[in-house]
Parts: sequence; structure tokens; C-alpha cells
Amino acid sequence: MSSDSDDPLTWDGDDDASTTPPSSTALPQGWKAVGKGSEEGEREAEAAAQGEVVDDEPAGLSTTMLLLLGVIGGVYLLYSVGWAIGGLRLKPLANLIVDDSMFLPWFVLAIAAPAIWFLTTWVLTRGRAAWIRISVLLLGVVLLVPWPFVTVGVIGS
Repeated sequence: MSSDSDDPLTWDGDDDASTTPPSSTALPQGWKAVGKGSEEGEREAEAAAQGEVVDDEPAGLSTTMLLLLGVIGGVYLLYSVGWAIGGLRLKPLANLIVDDSMFLPWFVLAIAAPAIWFLTTWVLTRGRAAWIRISVLLLGVVLLVPWPFVTVGVIGS
């Protein structure tokens, strides 16, 4: 018998095995699954009969991969800021050569280029090896350097 202090935390029938959900989705003996997704049910039933564990969830990213993606994503964010600052510093000089209607779309595209590169790499290397994703992201780090910010800087000369 339980003590009075444990009574509010329990409910009659908590330990009843009939209320627990079934551990597998296998059909009873003699039944056959039909329709969409029936192949997976049959595969699970066969694996359960052989004592294997079927894990349909894809493995998540490793800690190292998450750390690398965070660092490279931060570099891309700084690159976007660098393109914005460097492009604004070059605007007076660009107005001597081109009109604002020509400068503005390329300015916006230059600011968005690091984010576009990151997202495109993420989507296109989805099922590939991790080293391919990292190498393409590092290639973007080299190619997308904000040269107006690097050469002119914030102050300019």
C-alpha cells in the first residue's frame, strides 16, 4: 500500500499492462498490409521476426559538423556585413561611372551572395559526404571575400 504523500501522484491502473501501447507496428499473424507504405511495414515485421532493430530516423549531424557549420555560417554573415559596408563606401565612386538603377541590384545581390551560397550548398550536398559539403563551403569562403571592404575598409583613404 502506498503512503498518503504518494497518492496524488498515482492513478488506479497506472501499472496495468493493457493500457501500454504496443511496442511494434507489426501486424498480427495472418494479416497482410496493403496500400501506401505497406512495404515498410513488411520490412519491419521481417526485421522484428529476425530480432533486428529497424531505425528509420536519419542520423543527425555530428558535433564537429555542427561546429564547423556554425563557424562558416558566422563567416558568411560577416561577409554580408562586409559587402554592405564596402558597397556603401564605394557608392560615391560608382555614381561617377554607373547610375543608381544599375548599382542597386548588384549591391543587393552582393550582400545576399554569402547566404545564397550557404543555402545552395546545404541543399545540393544534402546526401553527400560531409567533406564535400565542408569543401564547397570553404570554397565559398575564398570566393566571396568582400573586396571593397578589405581594400577600402570602413574609413577609406
